Amino acid sequence: MAVTDHGTDEEVEIRQARESDVADVVAFTQDTWSDHDGASDYLPETFPEWISTDGPEQRTFVADLDGEAVGLLQCVLLTETEAWAQGMRVAPAHRGQGIADRLSRTALAWAREQGATVCRNMVFSWNVAGLGHSRDVGFDPGTEFRYAMPEPDADAEPSMDVVADPAAAWSFWTDSDARTALSGLALDFGESWAASELRRGDLRRAADEDALFVVQDGGTCGLSLRARTSEWETDEGVRKRATYAVGAWNSPAASEAVMAAVARDAAEIDADVVRVFVPEGVRWVSDLAAVRCPISDEPDFVMQADLTDPGVGGHGD
Repeated sequence: MAVTDHGTDEEVEIRQARESDVADVVAFTQDTWSDHDGASDYLPETFPEWISTDGPEQRTFVADLDGEAVGLLQCVLLTETEAWAQGMRVAPAHRGQGIADRLSRTALAWAREQGATVCRNMVFSWNVAGLGHSRDVGFDPGTEFRYAMPEPDADAEPSMDVVADPAAAWSFWTDSDARTALSGLALDFGESWAASELRRGDLRRAADEDALFVVQDGGTCGLSLRARTSEWETDEGVRKRATYAVGAWNSPAASEAVMAAVARDAAEIDADVVRVFVPEGVRWVSDLAAVRCPISDEPDFVMQADLTDPGVGGHGD
């Protein structure tokens, strides 16, 4: 259905993405982050895959203006109750016309129809426009995090015992300050760069895959678990990233043991780059700094929309 967008007389239709939109989307996303240290946008490469994998648990929307795609947003159902919104982009010439608002409300309505009770997104902490837009369409503050980035090291020796005990891990997680700080979230195991609630089954699965690391020293002191690996081409050849769903600990010494276990595991699977989802905050960042573990320069924010509130997202298109 074509609807006149706020702030413009032009008719914009919000619809599901299709293959004919690829050229338009690539054109307006190539330079998305050109003013942020040359960061590149993942969408020119990812958008065609999104179209081919759309289905009952994923919907990619575009804003169509006279047959041209001028905006984009994807929504994914991570679990039966958790949805994730990602890839919000609007062509520079069409910003400020309410297109992002329409895309967001349509995606939230779709997520509600699929049975989700919450929809989350991730926004760079420096992206003030993105944060403001998220609040405007019904997202509330969720949590903030950084990435710990220990170097893969086959010779890393954790200062504490490391076991693969999902029961001990769950007991520690449910009562940990890290869980509270992260609102129970960890990186999702199915969708890259998305966060969902860490569940007991995630720990059991990681243990079965030799990817659960529980540090103990007279009791459980911390944990991490590998979520996935990914590879990409560079001029120097193929690079491999190991992503760990969360890092949690109760002291600087425990943080060192957790990161050592991660570093050793990353080396064993031949990873070149490591990212561990950890809470943002002076305690967590300074713990890692004290043990000389590299960490991302800035935090990222997770926002969340309560889909049980019928006023959030409206009815979409």
